[in-house]
Amino acid sequence: MAAIPVIDLDDAEAGRAIDTACRVEGFFAVPLPSPLRSLRAEVTALVAEFLALPADEKESVAMSRGGRAWRGWFPLGGELTSGVPDRKEGYYFGAELPPDTRPMHGPNLWPERPSGLAAAVTTWMVAMEELGQEVLSRMAIGLGKPADAFRRGLTAAPTPLFRVFCYPPHPHGDTETWGVGEHTDYGLLTLLATDGTPGLEVKVRGEWIPAPASADLVVCNIGDMLDRVTGGRYRSNPHRVRNHEGHDRYSLPFFLDPGWDAVVEPWTFDDDWEIPLDAAERWDRANLRDVSGTYGEWLSAKVSKVFPDLAADQI
Repeated sequence: MAAIPVIDLDDAEAGRAIDTACRVEGFFAVPLPSPLRSLRAEVTALVAEFLALPADEKESVAMSRGGRAWRGWFPLGGELTSGVPDRKEGYYFGAELPPDTRPMHGPNLWPERPSGLAAAVTTWMVAMEELGQEVLSRMAIGLGKPADAFRRGLTAAPTPLFRVFCYPPHPHGDTETWGVGEHTDYGLLTLLATDGTPGLEVKVRGEWIPAPASADLVVCNIGDMLDRVTGGRYRSNPHRVRNHEGHDRYSLPFFLDPGWDAVVEPWTFDDDWEIPLDAAERWDRANLRDVSGTYGEWLSAKVSKVFPDLAADQI
């Protein structure tokens, strides 16, 4: 069985190792820097404390109150994947911005308690953006590009998005539903920290394999736009989650995405790489070689399908 590789970013061959992983698994993991491990535990504990509050208190920061900023809490089953409710509860965050007419721009919704959530989440997002830029610099080297190729272009002014998810134990014997069903991420690079509970699976060459579940690792995966930028060299492979453990699973995905107004076009390369999959073989039949408009338009269309009721209220 294939396995998701763990790569040390300080290794001299990190760029080459990331390049190999991205061309095959579309996933790899890096060690969570030691100074961030206590912060990861703090964010997880604060999220658990918030989600344990009464529903009416959580409702005060529900996504329906966030308007077009698409920030706030959603209940179990409140998010859809391919039209099917996920078995997870969660909270959406983004860059702290003033009110804006653009989707996914504006202020976050912060609960009254736990009082430390805002500070911990904000600090975590800054740290994850820094780590993500570091990963992208190694990735650029692996692609034969300057180390700052992403930072000078697509992530010069990125769209940073952060989610916290709680997957309750899956009902015994239920093989039909998922914590989150098969999907790929929409953007550039996802950095996933967890509480160490397994449940994430990745589809590699037709085979579903488990991702590393250590709380001291960050799992990195390729989004659709990185697949597009690299002309299919880097694979936006499907993944899914089902929690078979006897306790909640906490997941902290951070999305380092292209700038909102960026037009994501394939880069040029000197090799003779041929696209290994066409749209008919992709999980959602999407053709990533045929994408137009800005990244913001792409992302808005995708998220609107995840929360169709909220999208309908804002039309």
